[in-house]
Amino acid sequence: MNDPVLALLRDLVAIDSVNPALAPGGAGEAAIAEHVAAVMRRAGLDVAVADAAPGRPNVVGVLEGRAPGRTLMLCGHLDTVGVEGMRDPFTPVVREGRLYGRGAQDMKSGVAAMIDAAARLALRGGLPSGRLVVAAVADEEHASLGADALVRDHAADGAVVTEPTDLRMATCHKGFEWVEVETRGRAAHGSRPADGRDAILRMGRFLDRLAAVDARLAAGPAHPLLGPASLHASTIEGGRELSVYPDRCRLSFERRTLLGEAPDAGLAEAREILGALAGEDSEFEGSARPLFTRPPHELPAGHPLCRALARVLERRGESAEPTGMSFWTDAAILARAGTPSVLFGPRGAGLHSTEEHV
Repeated sequence: MNDPVLALLRDLVAIDSVNPALAPGGAGEAAIAEHVAAVMRRAGLDVAVADAAPGRPNVVGVLEGRAPGRTLMLCGHLDTVGVEGMRDPFTPVVREGRLYGRGAQDMKSGVAAMIDAAARLALRGGLPSGRLVVAAVADEEHASLGADALVRDHAADGAVVTEPTDLRMATCHKGFEWVEVETRGRAAHGSRPADGRDAILRMGRFLDRLAAVDARLAAGPAHPLLGPASLHASTIEGGRELSVYPDRCRLSFERRTLLGEAPDAGLAEAREILGALAGEDSEFEGSARPLFTRPPHELPAGHPLCRALARVLERRGESAEPTGMSFWTDAAILARAGTPSVLFGPRGAGLHSTEEHV
């Protein structure tokens, strides 16, 4: 395998960078950041490594042009999800023109491509003007601590986030909101139904109404590239013993949001359901609280950054039609901080699965 970008991708896949916030004991980004920083330095970039959180570094390389001008940022994340169910996840395997391994698609291929692009520019004498910022960030798979730290110190006239888009120009994605709901009952021995109140059955009533909200969203207004808003139940827990009425039940759910929706749309919907159930049953007790939220993102297809990328795609015989991505990305954080951002990255499949390839 003589192609330097593929060789770099193999090196990156071989480094465990599982996000420790998702998988206890995950290695995090320290080792892969050290490797990426060394590759950038050898390519001639001015490199800075800084922790976004203790032991969770970002790597930022800068290639300065020979004259002042605009700044373009290339951005990708170093962390991956966990490896449960995978065999040899950090042993990259090439089979039938595909490279397999954890992070191959999401998104070490995009990171390798952006570093290789900067290295090739440097080898050809650098930029005539402007500057190129290559940002490899931590923690995108959990709370995006890396992107939050990045935008405090770096801005650009435009950014390309190299998430896997099947070589399509992706201009938008949904946001998301995590909400926790708790229903309360009264603990009692299972033989004393007059004394007990079942918190799990109460949660069942909530879930029935939540399903109706999801159905309403599915039938409601849809974004032309992203479709309708949606929600799903994520985790649930409750009860202590088989012969005890459960006094508490907790549910977490995720709400995927569209531009124009309130960032706390899911919380408002949950509280509306709880209020309706309490109005129908004076003994019903429940509450909802926000856990985490991230905004949706869209860059108009007519933006100069999109037009420039479209011209390149057309010259290469690829589709320049904009598309949307089903998953959330750090592009939303960059854009909210004032850096217009578009998504463009490699083809592949199996992100977050046991058979991930690019």
